[in-house]
Amino acid sequence: MMTLRQVEVIRAVMVTGTIGGAAKLLNVSAPGISRLVKYTERSLGIRFFQRQNGRYFPTPEAENIFEEINGVYKKVDDLSEIISKIGRGGLSELRIGSVPSISQVMVPRAIERVRRRYPDLGIDINILKLEEAIDYLMLGRGECVAMSYRLEHSGLDFMPLASGELYCIVPPGHELAGRKQVSAAEITRYPLIGIDPNDPYGRIMAEIFARHRLDYNITIRARFGTTVCALVKAGLGIAIIDQFTVAHGGYPGIELLKITEPTRFDTYIAVKRGAPLSLHVEYFIESLRAEMRAVEPSRGNGKATSGRGRKK
Repeated sequence: MMTLRQVEVIRAVMVTGTIGGAAKLLNVSAPGISRLVKYTERSLGIRFFQRQNGRYFPTPEAENIFEEINGVYKKVDDLSEIISKIGRGGLSELRIGSVPSISQVMVPRAIERVRRRYPDLGIDINILKLEEAIDYLMLGRGECVAMSYRLEHSGLDFMPLASGELYCIVPPGHELAGRKQVSAAEITRYPLIGIDPNDPYGRIMAEIFARHRLDYNITIRARFGTTVCALVKAGLGIAIIDQFTVAHGGYPGIELLKITEPTRFDTYIAVKRGAPLSLHVEYFIESLRAEMRAVEPSRGNGKATSGRGRKK
């Protein structure tokens, strides 16, 4: 039986035609190549080469062996190609979901990192409502979901992503425009867009209003942050928005005001309990967490629109 090293050496001599050429090809010493060829011929009882004018030519008996050796190398080359494709993500697909507030700015920035590491990786991104996330994971449609809320479910695990804060957004030229912060009481003096007490972020503000016994007037209900921002930009009212939707200048044409009262919230990655995670989704989670934590209030001085100092 031949070892892989013997196969490698015999093939190198066959390809180059000389001991010196095989040594250069394999980056080893010529005497070592010569000794291994002689040892292999003795141990197998087969003469592989005839020497003529300083060159090595395969013997008729060795021709069939060389065909098999080339077949082995073809399989090794195929294996190397598959490994290379796996390393670049070429044979896999990253399937992830996200609630709209995290998908607007943060997910694309994380995907940019993933693409740099795995340039050939297939990527499928689903924008999900909170109530859609359970089926998405439990039915195996994707590996993880970026969530703005941790819900109780026996089949899901939740891993922390980052903390954030809510901001009041107003259109340019509004009475509140130009201010750095605003109180809940001041917010309720104006028509509001999109505050839903059943929404995780809306619940925070609703509790603040209730605690201070403040009445508020919702003139337009809109569930998704991008729609809320567009309505505010059009001058139809003011709104409360999470910092991740508008991070890094994600929605220009509106002004952000810090809310005086505490509005801190936590975000999570949800995965199916017990399901192994691919390397690609683990790197996506790592990248998303890094992007979101880079703009956390404690790290970004509460400036949700700051795009400087981005870490890769």
